[in-house]
Amino acid sequence: MSIQPIRYFGDPVLTTPAALVTTFDKELRTLVSDLVDTMQDAPGAGLAAPQIGVSLRVFVWNVDEEIGHLVNPTLDLSDEMQEGDEGCLSFPALSYNTPRALRAVAKGFNMHGEPVIIDGTEFLARALQHETDHLDGVLFIDRLSSVDRKLAMKEIRESEWFGESTNSGVLPTIKVSPHSTRGLGF
Repeated sequence: MSIQPIRYFGDPVLTTPAALVTTFDKELRTLVSDLVDTMQDAPGAGLAAPQIGVSLRVFVWNVDEEIGHLVNPTLDLSDEMQEGDEGCLSFPALSYNTPRALRAVAKGFNMHGEPVIIDGTEFLARALQHETDHLDGVLFIDRLSSVDRKLAMKEIRESEWFGESTNSGVLPTIKVSPHSTRGLGF
């Protein structure tokens, strides 16, 4: 349908748990289509709705030339772990070794409300975990060792995109309450 701006690290929508989808309608199908178009344009291996500013539990993936989507996912993870470089469209040009489960079984729904089970290993398992994390407000840098997280944060602060909330460079609007905060606010 249309390519949407991708939100960058620092945008509050990326660290806020997304809401469950309760209505499987044309609007949801348009969201899935927008996610696929945006992911392919970026290009990326996955994209979650919060990354385009929509706080709903929906994501898409493109792994091994298979494009898929999942709504309201839950994960069952293997105990066996894998290591590998991981990046994110919300962190342009940033990639770090990130531990993940080797196998993930994702249960959820398709855009029409039909139950779906996706059984993924290796890269697909990594994508399923990464995108589900986005829906929980968890970022891949949260999974890094403390040493790597410090290095990543230094790299982020030095990046050209740091401080931008979208590709268009629009910063989030901060509104101040007109009500008394009784000394609890800024």
